[in-house]
Amino acid sequence: MRSIWNGAISFGLVSIPIKLVNATESHAISFRQIHTEDNGRIRYRKVCELEDREVSQSEIGKGYEDADGTIIPITDDDLSHLPLPTARTIEIVAFVPAERIDPLQMGAAYYLAAGGAPAAKPYVLLREALKRSNKVAIAKYALRGRERLGMLRVVGDAIAMHGLLWPDEVRAPEGVAPDTSVTVRDKELDLADALMDTLGEVDLDDLHDEYREALEEVIAAKASGEAPPEAPEPAAGGKVLDLMAALESSVRAARESRGEPPTATEAEVRPLPRRAAPKAAGGKKSTSTAKKTTTEKKPEPARKSTSKTAQGTKKTAASKSTTTKSRATKSTATKSTAAKSTATAKKTSAEKTATKKTASRKRTA
Repeated sequence: MRSIWNGAISFGLVSIPIKLVNATESHAISFRQIHTEDNGRIRYRKVCELEDREVSQSEIGKGYEDADGTIIPITDDDLSHLPLPTARTIEIVAFVPAERIDPLQMGAAYYLAAGGAPAAKPYVLLREALKRSNKVAIAKYALRGRERLGMLRVVGDAIAMHGLLWPDEVRAPEGVAPDTSVTVRDKELDLADALMDTLGEVDLDDLHDEYREALEEVIAAKASGEAPPEAPEPAAGGKVLDLMAALESSVRAARESRGEPPTATEAEVRPLPRRAAPKAAGGKKSTSTAKKTTTEKKPEPARKSTSKTAQGTKKTAASKSTTTKSRATKSTATKSTAAKSTATAKKTSAEKTATKKTASRKRTA
């Protein structure tokens, strides 16, 4: 990798020679501007306004335009003599926890390569110190004509530096959030959590630029004289009228894409409209109304009292029923006794009559 800047890291009284190397690269497909009639290239030519002629790159320098339009030339030698310690130095000014850095401030990423064998020892010392402290280093450095802010952290066995925006370069999110009052229910949050859990995590190495791949297919088809591939039908969209239903459908679709069976809790639950109670005919209507009125007026303890009264009534009815049965049994027993007494009396009278007849026959004899 080619270095884009050479300098040193200033770590207190320790100086570490380093080379700045780009840590990222772009794989985007670039286009040329062409003349649509004959496909001729459209080029930008650098022309001197005073001489009205095209100039080469070697003839081009830097200049600052003053408020009155005066151009003040600035050479590379002028920039190399800036009265700043960061002109050729990455000066570490502090060590802070990584969570203190707002991701909105982070910009371009670079690797810091040790500048030769003498830099190996202090380079490793700084790397291991950053590892053990679980902190990042905040530094100032000058690059491309301006002083910048940077964050140094450990990536594998190397030290990386992220360019940071100055705090006053980050806009406040004013007027971005909804200005209307919105209430989110716990059930909606539960479904959102379920959707997050279902989608789960992803290995960033598995992600790729599908737009670039599709663009390469179109270019290849055009180059071979074939028709470009057809674009897939866009997903049906529309207004989300029921947020709960949309969340439930999202959870269901995510689980189906992972081959997971749907659960019973995924059924769509919507509140049904209240229906009016059916009107009863005749006396039932008034009884139902009376019950409703009694229920509304009496508190919960009254229901218990009513329940107890009902239980008492049941017991009384059961007692009366038992008493009636007992009386019926006694009455049956009395009738049975009376019948037995009558039968005994008749038997005794018959025996007496028979005895008298026998005695009368004996006397006659």
